[in-house]
Amino acid sequence: MSKPFDGAISAFFKDAAPASVRKAIEKAKKDSVLDPAFPYDMRMDKDDYEDQLKALQIELVKFHAWVRDTGQRVAVVFEGRDAAGKGGAIKRVRENLNPRVAKVVALSKPTEREAAQWYFQRYVSHLPAGGDIRLFDRSWYNRGVVEHVFGFCTPEQRAVFFEQLPAYEQMVTGDGIHLTKIWLNVGRAEQLRRFLDREGDLLKQWKLSWIDVEGLKKWDAYTDAIRDTLTRSHTATAPWTVIRADDKRRARLAVIRAVLARMDYAGRNESVVSRPDPLICGGPEMWSDGKHA
Repeated sequence: MSKPFDGAISAFFKDAAPASVRKAIEKAKKDSVLDPAFPYDMRMDKDDYEDQLKALQIELVKFHAWVRDTGQRVAVVFEGRDAAGKGGAIKRVRENLNPRVAKVVALSKPTEREAAQWYFQRYVSHLPAGGDIRLFDRSWYNRGVVEHVFGFCTPEQRAVFFEQLPAYEQMVTGDGIHLTKIWLNVGRAEQLRRFLDREGDLLKQWKLSWIDVEGLKKWDAYTDAIRDTLTRSHTATAPWTVIRADDKRRARLAVIRAVLARMDYAGRNESVVSRPDPLICGGPEMWSDGKHA
């Protein structure tokens, strides 16, 4: 079976990955968590996960009806390193909701015209109207991290982005949009394990891109850009929720609880929604570079 990018991910694992990362992957059992600093050694029990997920998705349906019937506007930003689990988390949030109400915004590379516009302009057009939920699979924070790491923007453009960002998010929330920003954090070994899984699975290979392959070599540059971005964009108006996502099951439950946390929707079941697991979910202090695992 041919592998995408001529097997570049396998080659990185064999020839360029740090020894500690290779060792963690080689020794791992199917359900083991690779990061020794993660608060759980093993992935969450599947039956327990599915029971909690079902109960939380029922809460999402109630939330969805409240948004639709009362004309609320909800935007949820999902950010994180490649393979952190953004797509899987979004899928679990959205899979039982009306797709005309809950839409995913996953923008591709800017067109020549978009690149010549005010940076935030193409995102503004995708913000929710009354009765809408918008789930951003990556967002305006591309400029803070990916564009910066790969040189797709100049230092001056990035500086302008951070200068304008607080006012932009203040306008969004000040106009009544409920904005939730979620950063999924994943360790280096777990990221590479997920990339290797995608590379070897015909049904997942489409998820891989040139950015993923090249990004493996830029872990430290990503780390610096992420730390800087979280520090400069965590505000009282638009705070970050950081979720340690080395266990996808626990992360998905924490994501749903984070989305519902500040929403006083009709029929809310507090015993189900509760507080996201504080061992894996919090503010920017929860973020770690995950370098050695």
